Amino acid sequence: MSRRQKIEAMLKDDPTDMFLRYSLAMELRTEGEHESSLAQLNELMNEQPACVPAFFMAGQQLVDLDRVDEARTALRDGIEEARKQDDSHAAAEMSDFLTSLGDLGEL
Repeated sequence: MSRRQKIEAMLKDDPTDMFLRYSLAMELRTEGEHESSLAQLNELMNEQPACVPAFFMAGQQLVDLDRVDEARTALRDGIEEARKQDDSHAAAEMSDFLTSLGDLGEL
């Protein structure tokens, strides 16, 4: 059984498990299924509360796909969400990455 299959099997038992859903998104990325991975990350970004790491991973993946404007949007949204959740470390990491993209309009 592949790693992805194991994650999917565990998700059948608990489809709301945010960690498993995030793990599936990362596994899809590894397998080159970028649109499916980004769709999973987008769902996690829209949860209440949002999964802060999903914003950063989406931003990184979008940059890898040369979709830099979309990456900037994900990172800006992630910085805002991280600050709402008092996660200054994640906000700083995303801010640094956003700055590395040459974006002067960071939050």
